[in-house]
Amino acid sequence: MPANTKKGAKFSLDNLSQQDYKTIAQKHEPKRSVFKNCLLAFLIGGAICLLGQAIQQGVMALFDMTVKEAAGPTVAVLIIISVILTSCGVYDKIAQVAGAGTAVPVTGFANSMCSAALEHKAEGYVLGVGANMFKLAGSVIVFGTVAAFFVGLVYAIFGLEGVHHP
Repeated sequence: MPANTKKGAKFSLDNLSQQDYKTIAQKHEPKRSVFKNCLLAFLIGGAICLLGQAIQQGVMALFDMTVKEAAGPTVAVLIIISVILTSCGVYDKIAQVAGAGTAVPVTGFANSMCSAALEHKAEGYVLGVGANMFKLAGSVIVFGTVAAFFVGLVYAIFGLEGVHHP
């Protein structure tokens, strides 16, 4: 409560100091359990990774593929699942419970792109979906491309050929 007002008295937001605002906001902020949030993020993020591993094992068994060969189809299936759950509004509900646990790279990236596309679909496919889909994901793509360029440059300058596995 601001220092110059009595309990129950009305006050103007125009006269509210920054410190008084912080005090009021902290009183109304819900309490968070860091341990519970970390545990849920770990369990749900782990469940997403476990699902990915199960998909990979299934692809390997069904189509007689190696681990390397099964990687592409596994990622594609995880992306499809993420986009479908995002489109139905389920992924956001999972993210509210899991927090950072849903930021597992493949599914989190697919969710961010799909969310942006859905948000702007009313503006049309080209100027809405096409232009806005990469707003969040674009920075990740640009960073990955620039980082790969510099790593390749270092490899070329120092004559490194990378790691070869038998």
